[in-house]
Amino acid sequence: MNHPHHTHNSHTLSKRQASIALKKARTHISKVLTMIEDDQYCVDVLQQIRAVEGLLKSASEKVLKNHMQTCFAEGMSTHDKKRKEILIQEVLDVVKIS
Repeated sequence: MNHPHHTHNSHTLSKRQASIALKKARTHISKVLTMIEDDQYCVDVLQQIRAVEGLLKSASEKVLKNHMQTCFAEGMSTHDKKRKEILIQEVLDVVKIS
């Protein structure tokens, strides 16, 4: 989603790390699919799925860190109260504890 308050294309270390984690997850998912197709032991498949979940969690954390250091920090430095409320709500919405 492209938001009007996103004013730059910062490619920070956090975003590069997220990209690496997502690429690893993509590769790993292909391997897990092969394991399932080859009817490998379910517990082994589940362990590999958990590994993918870990990579996705890591990528999510990196993207959130980047957002907090860039877009969020920039938005919070303004005097626009409505913008600040929107930024806070966006973060709360994506980090909801389920």
